[in-house]
Amino acid sequence: MQEKLSHYLKAFKRLRLDRSHGVAPHKPILLLSVLQTYQNGINTDPRIYITPELVALFKTNWSLLVTTNHHCRISYPFYHLKTDKFWKLIPRLGFQSIDNLGSMVKSFINLNAAIEYALIDEDLFELMKDKLSNEIMQHFLLDEYFSNTKSKFSQSAGVQQKLFDEIEDKILHEPAEEYQHEIKKLMQQENEEEIFLRGSLFKREIPKIYQNTCCISGMRIDALASVSMVDACHIIPFSESYDDTITNGIALCPNLHRAFDRGLIAINERYRVVISPTFREEATSYSIKVFEGKGIQLPNMRQYFPKIDNLQWHFENVFKK
Repeated sequence: MQEKLSHYLKAFKRLRLDRSHGVAPHKPILLLSVLQTYQNGINTDPRIYITPELVALFKTNWSLLVTTNHHCRISYPFYHLKTDKFWKLIPRLGFQSIDNLGSMVKSFINLNAAIEYALIDEDLFELMKDKLSNEIMQHFLLDEYFSNTKSKFSQSAGVQQKLFDEIEDKILHEPAEEYQHEIKKLMQQENEEEIFLRGSLFKREIPKIYQNTCCISGMRIDALASVSMVDACHIIPFSESYDDTITNGIALCPNLHRAFDRGLIAINERYRVVISPTFREEATSYSIKVFEGKGIQLPNMRQYFPKIDNLQWHFENVFKK
């Protein structure tokens, strides 16, 4: 294992970095963040997905360690680490020619649409899982690239949790108008990573508020694995509302989520299900029409109830059309 560790430390020292405006810190920051996902048990697989945890760690470590004027964008190193051999990009269906993405990687959204995950060498994976080797690699990257600020790295976990807590608080308690204003500001700043974080935490908070239960069918599946059978559904689509606050969300199982998004069902101002007369279905145990007039399960706290104005918008602009 010592020989393999030495090999990857040399690879980390020889990272291909942009040096046109000082040494670009993107790749070392991403590698530190990936190492932390293994150290904390967030990842146990050689596949590196773009998750909220990884994005939050990247943003946190950047804020603590980087003092240059480079842009904090995880899309840059996630794509360009492929030139360092131990990092292989696996494209999504329809994006086989990832070498020609070019300027697309400047956009976090475009990268996330094109790349399924990054795959690291099996040997590197084993080293990252090993507690001692992981710590050695972290210390090496800190000494090599962030010698002046490495003392701040110990604050990383606390700063990351604070970031999550602040976003969750906004989703749970911030008035929709303020939240929408912040999202528009983030869009103007091209801060796609934070918009991604907010959307991801919305998808986690809504099922929790509804006790991981579909609010219409009552379906709930408790799985040992991290498998969700209940979706967070925006009442007014995010593309229309820029609203990830709790009162713009309901928890639905996948088939009813699709039916809601396509206007086959709606929820009225009395929180009862309305079924569109514009479709037919056979009477089965999966029937949608059996829910006509059924009252939905609501959150325990009234402040988290779906906003009536949002339900009426969906009724007028999606259900009726």
